[in-house]
Amino acid sequence: MNNNKPLAGVLPIVHTPFTDEDAIDEVSLRRQLDWAFEIGADGCGTGMVSEILRLTTPERTRLAHLTPEIVNGRGPVFASVGAESTAQAIIYAREAENAGNDALMAIPPTLTGLPEQAQLDYFSALAEATNLPLIIQDASAYVGQAIPLEVLVKLLEKFGPDKILFKPEAAPLGPNLSALRDATDGQARIFEGSGGILLIDSFRRGITGTMPGMDLLDGIIEVWRALQAGEDKRAYEIYFPICALSALQMQAGLDGFLAIEKYLLVKRGLFTTSNRRQPYKWKMDSETKTEVDRLFEYLQKILSVS
Repeated sequence: MNNNKPLAGVLPIVHTPFTDEDAIDEVSLRRQLDWAFEIGADGCGTGMVSEILRLTTPERTRLAHLTPEIVNGRGPVFASVGAESTAQAIIYAREAENAGNDALMAIPPTLTGLPEQAQLDYFSALAEATNLPLIIQDASAYVGQAIPLEVLVKLLEKFGPDKILFKPEAAPLGPNLSALRDATDGQARIFEGSGGILLIDSFRRGITGTMPGMDLLDGIIEVWRALQAGEDKRAYEIYFPICALSALQMQAGLDGFLAIEKYLLVKRGLFTTSNRRQPYKWKMDSETKTEVDRLFEYLQKILSVS
């Protein structure tokens, strides 16, 4: 790894900012990452809310190089490398390793529900393609089926807990986290990525860390710190407006998260546009914006009280 920090704690997913010409806005990307580490992020990486599947291959490659370059050792960086074919995923994985990323994260192919052996083969090939740890992301909302527990356990048994890590997403998340923990005798290193809405329940089930979006990162970090310190009252005070905002995001799936997250990143002064890569199916209406503004202001007031 390019740093001495472990893959643990609050590891936000990078949003890809776009200019009005639909190019990656590298200035805003740097501003976003600098802010994240200034307020206490433990690391970062790319994922679905990076709009990774809507980027061109050159853009994915550029992002895989830019992110560790900007972070410059301030924390571990992981790159999303999932693809529709094993061959393409391996190309992304090796490029990410060469670019200086510290770990990989991969979803399964999204176009078809693979049988268990095909899933094992796909993730095993990715694990063997580089020397980096591999985070298995169960993107069941996009794939249409969860990765079976048996597949996850077999991957851990084959490669070990330092090589294979997990980001389960299939509902019900809490019981699934516990099932994976128990099936691996507590060896599995598990991350949650629910946008904050299931963070406290997941924390109590023994997760290694959380992978939120950047938009509410200051709140997520404070919830995490409060939980670590046993300050439940403070954790819940911050958690409730985060849950309300996450609920608004969840109403439209990935597009809901992207629309509101990028709106808030502009509101914070980190992005110059809230542009998303087209096509997408959902835009905020004025009433949703009003509610987002109200909840965001409420969250900031709570955070301002130490």
